Amino acid sequence: MPMKNLLLSALVLLGLLATPGQVLARVSADQAAAVARQSVAGRVLAVEKINASGREVFRVKLLTANGEVKVILIDAETGQKL
Repeated sequence: MPMKNLLLSALVLLGLLATPGQVLARVSADQAAAVARQSVAGRVLAVEKINASGREVFRVKLLTANGEVKVILIDAETGQKL
């Protein structure tokens, strides 16, 4: 029993030490596509996760009604358009 209590205490302490910057929301490919579509109306052609300047981002390709292909970058951690 003491080992179980020690382990539980250690896990609680680790949880308390985590800073808000370490606990980040992760964005799915579907969520990234939805954010991109809010910015540019069109049909999503592709969504891929890439590394851009040391950060993970989703690269979302959209086809507009005019036939243009637009590329929107979405931060994979925050869901913000870059």
